[in-house]
Amino acid sequence: MADLVLERLLADETETARLGEDLAMSLRPGDVLALKGDLGAGKSTLARALIRTLADDAGLDVPSPTFTLVQSYDTRVPVHHFDLYRLSSAAEIDELGFDEALLQGAALVEWPEKAEAYLPPTAVLIELTHHGDGRLARLSGQGDAFKRAARSLAMRDFLASAGWGEAQRRYFIGDASARSYEIVSRDGFQPLVLMNSPRLVLGPPVRDGKPYAVIAHTAQSVSAFVAIDRALKAGGVSVPAIEAEDLEQGFLLLEHLGSESFLDGQGQPVNGRYQAAAELLAMMHGRTWADRLEVVPGVTHEVPPFDRAAMMIEADLLIDWYVPAITGGPPSDTLRAGYHQEWNALFDRLDGSEYTLMLRDFHSPNIIWRGERSGHDRLGIVDVQDALIGPSAYDVASLAMDARVTLSPEIEKQTLAAYIAARHAAGAFDESAFVEAYAIMAAQRNSKILGIFVRLEKRDGKPYYLRHLPRIRDYLRRALSHPALARLRDLYTAHGLLEERTL
Repeated sequence: MADLVLERLLADETETARLGEDLAMSLRPGDVLALKGDLGAGKSTLARALIRTLADDAGLDVPSPTFTLVQSYDTRVPVHHFDLYRLSSAAEIDELGFDEALLQGAALVEWPEKAEAYLPPTAVLIELTHHGDGRLARLSGQGDAFKRAARSLAMRDFLASAGWGEAQRRYFIGDASARSYEIVSRDGFQPLVLMNSPRLVLGPPVRDGKPYAVIAHTAQSVSAFVAIDRALKAGGVSVPAIEAEDLEQGFLLLEHLGSESFLDGQGQPVNGRYQAAAELLAMMHGRTWADRLEVVPGVTHEVPPFDRAAMMIEADLLIDWYVPAITGGPPSDTLRAGYHQEWNALFDRLDGSEYTLMLRDFHSPNIIWRGERSGHDRLGIVDVQDALIGPSAYDVASLAMDARVTLSPEIEKQTLAAYIAARHAAGAFDESAFVEAYAIMAAQRNSKILGIFVRLEKRDGKPYYLRHLPRIRDYLRRALSHPALARLRDLYTAHGLLEERTL
């Protein structure tokens, strides 16, 4: 396979350092960046900027590894800076612990020609040559590392088109999807958030010839975010203003709503904040929301329904991933048939429930607390692209049984009480029907999450999600205590699905 190639003209040392910053934003463990160029071509400038970006420390001392041969840095992505100039043979790279370094992080290699064939074929080669008063950077390679680097450079181009080409980029947050976020800042302006939302890659067909994401109605492009965000803002919800957009590439430049967590300084739930969020949901659920929303003039987004197929395929994540993890084998036909029978009976009970705009992941990671403001404006809401039209009870369950933080039964009850009181105050409200729908949606959501967190570990190599499983099992037990879910609770109990497990 022929290498892909990108070129960048770098007018001065500042632009060389900016390229290092852009490459740092794309770096992942296992990546190799090979820096090639004559003395004075800018390799050290680029390497220093890359390492300082990863460390988020503009003053970090980054000495040349010419004599030590390798310098290691415990940064966001651990990076090992190799200088192979003094190697007498390519085989000596083994003695420097090169393979071990890639198991721990990424490698930045100067004088890569000294390594001959010892560098992996997925290495990204960055050749720096003098070009007039500046430099020419030529990037070549193949595989994911090169594609990520190319996308990061495209993000810089997007910033330039929005007037933010000289902005500093720093990692902000990633999530369980392919989306990631950065903080971009420049003198004299408030920082903004750069959202990187590549088009969803659909997996193989899993049911009725359709991929999982199609059945579950997962957002496939950034257009969904734009449409939902603008609808929510028009409806009185504090969501990020969109400063610039590239819908084709999946880049957005967003208002930064703040950095204060919805939780306290120790990551613990604050009862009053959960009640405020419940009251915001009550306001939203008292409104009428369109299911056909404008993205840009002439382009619309159809908000999908949270239909039976979507509910079931999500619930099936428990059967498909969690059950094999705790039993060591696939679920029996008896378990699968009984599982589907009981869930279908519960979905029948949702007929006639109140349906509204359902944000789907309305919980602490997606809520910014802005205590200096008043009313609903104290809550900044992010990550809204996967919204559906579904039972209003679902988002309340997402909030009151927060998947990322342990809410005591008391806080759960008070959060529910705040929501119910606000709904009653706004007009007629069927509390009994809501409480039953809440239990069904809480059981469905927590069943799904047990499966998702195991899938993230088994399929995606993200084991840190497993630490949440005891909390999710506890939430599931709470949901199943509602009388309407007695048969499902008996099924889960008979098959040991509620027992504490160590995976």
